[in-house]
Amino acid sequence: MRLSRAIDRLFTLFAATIARVAGQPAAFVVAFALIVVWSVTGPVFGFSDTWQLVINTATTIVTFLMVFLIQNSQNRDAAAMQAKLDELLRAVEEARGQFIGIEHLTDAQIEEIRAALEDEAGTGGRGGHKSAPHDSVERLLNRY
Repeated sequence: MRLSRAIDRLFTLFAATIARVAGQPAAFVVAFALIVVWSVTGPVFGFSDTWQLVINTATTIVTFLMVFLIQNSQNRDAAAMQAKLDELLRAVEEARGQFIGIEHLTDAQIEEIRAALEDEAGTGGRGGHKSAPHDSVERLLNRY
């Protein structure tokens, strides 16, 4: 159990670091520069199959690994946000606690809840079109 927890922490640290670095403008500049260098070397290598294979292999490997790192970061961020929202629902007296955990429902069930909330708020939802959703946003903005 300790090893698993240590691996999780290490991977989380690694994934967060890579996501942070890869999301910086400098990372884009470096990637762009590598593509430019590769392009410029085309005539030197006679646009050979090996020359093409280098960029194809490199980009495939980077893309493959980044998919997992990005998904991990998104899952972690979404879970943290959901926990924060659940805590707000729990802490606010007027909030309806039955909304805690609805992220585990199916898409259809969540859509039904969303439509019911829109109906309750007077924005229509799926069934009736009392007013467009932007009308309720407009009313909210006019309060301030």
